[in-house]
Amino acid sequence: MAGSGGAPRTRGSTEAAGPRLVPILLLGHGARVMLPGEAGPVEARMPDGSRPDLFDLTDYLAAKYRRLYVVDLEGVEHNRPQLDYLQEITKDTDVWIDGGVSTADSVIDILVSGARRAVLSPSRLESPAELRRALGLSSELVLEIEVAGDGRVVRRPDWPATSAEIARDARELGIRELVISPRPEGVDWRLVAELSASGPVWVDGSFEREEAPRLAEAHAAGGLFHLSKELPVFAEEGPPA
Repeated sequence: MAGSGGAPRTRGSTEAAGPRLVPILLLGHGARVMLPGEAGPVEARMPDGSRPDLFDLTDYLAAKYRRLYVVDLEGVEHNRPQLDYLQEITKDTDVWIDGGVSTADSVIDILVSGARRAVLSPSRLESPAELRRALGLSSELVLEIEVAGDGRVVRRPDWPATSAEIARDARELGIRELVISPRPEGVDWRLVAELSASGPVWVDGSFEREEAPRLAEAHAAGGLFHLSKELPVFAEEGPPA
C-alpha cells in the first residue's frame, strides 16, 4: 500500500505544487461506475454509449492523479461495502474510501481493504464518542462534513450544530484532515478558508475543476471532482500500458 505521499510519480501525472485535484469514483453495485444525477447517482457512459471498465478507469486515474477518492454506494446506502472491488482498486494506489461507516468497528473493514484513509461523517456516525472510539482503532481517518444549501450541517442529533464546532472538536480528538461537502448550492469559500486555518481541508460536493484557483485563495489542501469531463479524455487516451 502506498505511503502518505501516495504512489510514485508517473508520466502524465497532473501533480503540481499547491492545492491538489483528486477524482471521485462513485462505485455502484457490481463494479458499475456512477455519476451524480438530478435524482441520485446514474450509471456513467462513455461517449460511444458503452460502460467504462472499472479497473481500466482506476488504473488511468491513478496514473494521472496519484490518488482516488472512492465512494462505495453500496456501503453508503445499504451498509454493504464491496470489499472485493475495493481491494482491487487500492492495489498500489493511494485511495481514500467512503464506505458508509456508521460504527467505529466498521472502520477496520475499510482500512483492511487497502484504503489509505477511511472517510467518516457526522451524517452517519452516531456521535463524537463513536469518532473517538474509531480513532482508538486507527488514526488513518478523515471526517467529511456535509453542509446543506442553507448552511446547516447534515448530522446525527448528538453532533454539534455547526461545521466550525464539529471541525474544532474533531481536530481536538486527533482528526487532521477534513472534507467539506457543500450540497447543492455551491462552495462557501469563506467557510473553507476559516476551517483551513486550523488544518488541511478538502472541498467536495459541488466543487468543479474550473474552480481550482479558488482552492489556493482559501488555503485548501485540494478539491475532489466528479468524472463527467474526465471520461471523454479516458476514452481517447485509454488505460496506461
